[in-house]
Amino acid sequence: MSLQPYSAYRQAVTKTVRRIVIATLCWMAVGGEPNAYGSSPTSPEYLIKAAYIYNFAMFVEWPVDAFPQESSPIVIGIIGTDPFGPAIDQTVRDKRIDKRPLLIKRLQWGQDFRECHVLFISSSETGRSGDVLHQLRNFPILVVAESEGLSKQGAIINFFVEDNRVHYEINLDAARRAHLRISSKLLNLAKVTKGS
Repeated sequence: MSLQPYSAYRQAVTKTVRRIVIATLCWMAVGGEPNAYGSSPTSPEYLIKAAYIYNFAMFVEWPVDAFPQESSPIVIGIIGTDPFGPAIDQTVRDKRIDKRPLLIKRLQWGQDFRECHVLFISSSETGRSGDVLHQLRNFPILVVAESEGLSKQGAIINFFVEDNRVHYEINLDAARRAHLRISSKLLNLAKVTKGS
């Protein structure tokens, strides 16, 4: 098996993370508030997760009917306490994937999550995650979580930290049910699971 795709993807993620960290530090140096969405600067863990989420969007293929128009944005929704602050907005600013802009939406319970193409479930919502996963089970939405066991419950991608590094697992059965095609570039770096 060639290591070239793995190496190229790892370099792309590393470059994106560096850019986010530099942009955030520069922004803070010129008087930006530490975190417009909370009380402290975005942690390195969430700078990395923001970069990963952008890369997930790049390496996942949605069915054509997941978008109303050719120019419709890829909507990245966040439900629960937003751990990213401005970092995720900076990550996707002025970026396009297949000519589509990226749009960040911070959602509340009661809103229609089906307008999202990527939905990040914050760890603050662990108790309600099962409901979200059940509601979205067959929709073409890349559900990304960060709580132990959510991959087995139907989250397509679930972050976990091991040896002080951010990793992710991918539930292939959940991805197939959602009619999402996941690039081997993502799968090569993932712990692959199945079920639910």
